[in-house]
Amino acid sequence: MKYLLGIDQGTTQTTAVIVNEYGEMIEKNSAQLPAQFPQAGWVEQNPKDIIQTVKDACKPLLDKYDISAVGFDNQGETFIVWDKDTGEPVTPAIVWQDTRGESVCKALASSLDPNLLRQKTGLLLDSYFSAPKLKWVFENNPEIRKKAHAGKLKFGTTETWVIWSLTKGQLHITDPSTASRTLLFDMNTFEWDEDLLKLFDVPRSMLPEVKPSAGYIGDIDFGNGKPLPLHALLVDQQAALFGQACFNTGEMKCSFGTGSFLLMNIGDKPKLSNNGLLTTVGWNFNGHTAYAFDGGIFVTGSAVQWLRDNLKFIPDSASSNESANKSKDSGVVVVPALQGLAAPHWRTDVRGAMFGLNRSTSSDDIVRGTLDGIACRVYEVVTAMSQDAGKAPPHLKVDGGPSGNPYLMQMIADLLNLEVQVSAALEATAIGIANLAGVSALGTSFDDLAKNWKAETIYQPKMKEEERRKKLEQWGKAVEAVKAYHGK
Repeated sequence: MKYLLGIDQGTTQTTAVIVNEYGEMIEKNSAQLPAQFPQAGWVEQNPKDIIQTVKDACKPLLDKYDISAVGFDNQGETFIVWDKDTGEPVTPAIVWQDTRGESVCKALASSLDPNLLRQKTGLLLDSYFSAPKLKWVFENNPEIRKKAHAGKLKFGTTETWVIWSLTKGQLHITDPSTASRTLLFDMNTFEWDEDLLKLFDVPRSMLPEVKPSAGYIGDIDFGNGKPLPLHALLVDQQAALFGQACFNTGEMKCSFGTGSFLLMNIGDKPKLSNNGLLTTVGWNFNGHTAYAFDGGIFVTGSAVQWLRDNLKFIPDSASSNESANKSKDSGVVVVPALQGLAAPHWRTDVRGAMFGLNRSTSSDDIVRGTLDGIACRVYEVVTAMSQDAGKAPPHLKVDGGPSGNPYLMQMIADLLNLEVQVSAALEATAIGIANLAGVSALGTSFDDLAKNWKAETIYQPKMKEEERRKKLEQWGKAVEAVKAYHGK
């Protein structure tokens, strides 16, 4: 039996999995990754903690299996800047959630053609992405800027940083899917873009080499004296798209966690959204190119945590299912915009609200309204993707903790009038990057991976059309009211 190691370097933890040649997970191990919040809007991690969590997650697995290849996925927009000679970080890891780049975006907005930016990158001018935060670092740390322009510093997202460290500086690399999250990369040419580098004041010398998403890259050493061949690199959400076997145009997945992240495979040519979505590189290697529509919802699991921790309505997250089913009032509408409304609205200024409260409203009704609100947010993004693609997906594949909530999954199926398939694989992201390494190292076919993908639970729509229409009308009015309350 041949084995593959998949490393999912996520925001809250690093997870390593062992997958066999059929794409089945054999074992996993995780290590928690802490974050720091030095001031409002800032989110940082210790770069050396990131390396340590990768080692800690992988260590128990390395000597137990004869590993043929390694795949490595990453947080996406989170980045580090370090000294190329000493290897010492000169910045913390500045996390994708960090908003310190907002001032840069505001300063550039008046002089920038947003359509040209979208055509090149598929993205919006937003602090979510790496480049505005990197420019902020340069503006607020002149010595770092000076060293960067003198060729003394290196830039990298979390996989670039870890691989550079594990190869003692021999590999300074990323892949097109990750590069496409920086606002510095042309998704059409698969090259760093000179105009964007100039716009954000980034010297080309500090950027990593962009390698294909799959193919032998080099050997990485975890410190056990047994270097392993690295064969795959992706952003975490693209790895989940691959792990969910969404290989055909129009197929899509939703990964639930703190937020919900939806990607739809749109084929081998980039298309721009007319409905508030991003366009991103899915993967690119050996003639296999996939682009994706990308729609992020920043509050999902965190809304349930809010019900649990702040409002004390439920003892644990799983209890939200039972609580929602006990509710007797389906007219309570909760807009769970606790951190703004991302895709397709892009109103980071908006905050959450409740509608339809009365003297008999119970905590169960508010729990139900919150889950309904999460389902409505998923409905909005899937609908936007369907409109841009010209047709609805054949089904929606889902993974992540909240996908185990039957009430929420049934509501999503009902609102979308679409079959929802819950992945049997709990670690779709780590399995996806391991499987991509298998495509490169073992010759595993897309067809075999698609055949081996299994659903644990399937939800069929049951709601009557009149009830569905009423619920979506209530939601639409609530969202417009929230937007109006916050201006614009």
